[in-house]
Amino acid sequence: MSASAIPPAVSIRPPHPAVPVAGPGHRLRLTLLMAGSCLPILGAVLISPVLPKIKDHFATVPGADALVPLVLTIPALSLAILAPFAGVIVDRLGRKRLLIWATLAYAVFGTAPLWLAPLGAILASRALVGIAEAAIMTCCTTLIGDYYSGRQRDKYLAMQTMCASLSATAFFAIGGATGSAGWRAPFWIYAVSLILAPAMAAYLPQPAVGVDKVMANGAEKRPFPFRALWTTCLLTVFGAMVFYTVPVELPFLLDALGVKATGVIGLAAALASAATVAGAVSFSRLGPERVRLALVFAVCGAGFAVMWLGQVTVVLVVGAVINCIGTGLLLPALLTRAMSRLDFADRGRGTGLWLAAFFGGEFVCPLVLLALKAAVGTLAAAVGLLGAAAAALAVSLFLLGKRSKSQIPAS
Repeated sequence: MSASAIPPAVSIRPPHPAVPVAGPGHRLRLTLLMAGSCLPILGAVLISPVLPKIKDHFATVPGADALVPLVLTIPALSLAILAPFAGVIVDRLGRKRLLIWATLAYAVFGTAPLWLAPLGAILASRALVGIAEAAIMTCCTTLIGDYYSGRQRDKYLAMQTMCASLSATAFFAIGGATGSAGWRAPFWIYAVSLILAPAMAAYLPQPAVGVDKVMANGAEKRPFPFRALWTTCLLTVFGAMVFYTVPVELPFLLDALGVKATGVIGLAAALASAATVAGAVSFSRLGPERVRLALVFAVCGAGFAVMWLGQVTVVLVVGAVINCIGTGLLLPALLTRAMSRLDFADRGRGTGLWLAAFFGGEFVCPLVLLALKAAVGTLAAAVGLLGAAAAALAVSLFLLGKRSKSQIPAS
């Protein structure tokens, strides 16, 4: 971060609160934060297996073919749009208080389709779920930044990615199993947040609030560091497209190779998901920040290149695994880059902007690939073009990192 980004009038980085970094209290705190971080993932995948049943139920509703898929995607869109506003509220209202209320609201709005009849009302409840998710994800990520610093923060942000990847697989299976009892049954799972909310109230410590006291004593209030964060947000939009390409497009790529068996497609998706977890676990061993993203985008680009060139199933899956190792590293690399540029007073807003960038990239990912496919002819070629862009970005980041290192004066 440049010296001009933050005026040196006052140091506003407060000490981290005296919370334990080992023992049962530490493990419980981490468990609650990781569980809270998984709630938006639950909202994204839980009802995916029952979408055909929902479509059949509302078959007579005009426009059901277009409206029913929105039951799944509207929460992510709400999260992308509202996360920056959630960040502002986090910084003003407080992380813990907003997290508790949002977790309770998540249960209310998430279970609403159990008793709502009109499709329009269900869609409205899903949009409200997205609002709660925006607050929950912003609060959990901000609290990780508040409680920890340095390599510990990197480690637990990577753990957040790993838990999200594992939970996606688990929630998909749970949604499929409970869906056998009817399309409304999976919505009962949203009530799990009623257990989390009181536990968060009881066991999550209040983060340090020294910033407000410093400012109250007459210190000049500094502006939000947009300049330090905007490049990270742009990288995150592109990174989210890279991150979601394999989960979204792998079944279609396999289908283009003649693979029709759902068991084979499921196994390929499971291998890719496991590779994402492996990448996240390996994040703490990655190099210094100035070269992290260059290395990660290079791995992702190499995976896309193999997927593009692979004309047989095995090669395609190998390319997907390589790419997903990279994407497992990518999410914590982007998030730790953003956190390192934020002080306590800005962390909620900064996290909200980062989440908006990430989920916005998720939303446009299939649209971008569709446009690239129209331009180059095939989905595999579109993935290859995205890989070329990732490789070019990796080279640019490496050169910038090398340049910035050369400009650091010797001590």
